[in-house]
Amino acid sequence: MMTDIFEITDLYKALLALLAGCILGMERELKDKAAGLKTISVICLGSALFSMLSLKITGPYADGARIASYVVSGIGFLGAGVIFKDGISVSGLTTASIIWMAAAVGMSIGFGKIYLAAIFLATCLLIVYTGRYLNRAFFSGKTSRMLRMVLLHNNTLLKNEIIQQLKPYTSRLEQVKLESFPEKMIVSLNLMIPTRELQRLEEYLVNEHRIEVFELWG
Repeated sequence: MMTDIFEITDLYKALLALLAGCILGMERELKDKAAGLKTISVICLGSALFSMLSLKITGPYADGARIASYVVSGIGFLGAGVIFKDGISVSGLTTASIIWMAAAVGMSIGFGKIYLAAIFLATCLLIVYTGRYLNRAFFSGKTSRMLRMVLLHNNTLLKNEIIQQLKPYTSRLEQVKLESFPEKMIVSLNLMIPTRELQRLEEYLVNEHRIEVFELWG
């Protein structure tokens, strides 16, 4: 027996979810990212549909909340698919975050929380579009760099000594990788460097005879 009844609010929710997905996806599309307009729009629509189904099938013999909970866990697999690791650098985190937000906004619309969805959609767009300007305003005097050094000797004391000598040139220093070989050691560091200290750091690396080879990029 068919019990499906057309409700105009379902159409409104679908259109709002499509609009929200297009707004979030357009920003990624314009930046030519892995997940763009089509992907994020469909994610937002799908999340809204699952939420609407959760409302419609909830009853004494059906727990619709499980559907919505599986959307939350399942969307993580899609987000993980757009994160790429190249050596010690990682890309795609912002796209994965927007996928997560698209699902959340779609679910909010599906549950009828339109104003809540609009508030968080606007907040997300605000940080996405103004993030670069905030970085310039608060971190304009600093620059992030990755440093990979090949030391002439496999000696942790030497590594620690060189790291200590690097600290005056940086505002933050974090070791992210250590490779040990019989006759040498390769150390990878994540550095936050005041712009005025960048040239001095380069001079130190060039003149330090215990460093066989180094790469500095960012």
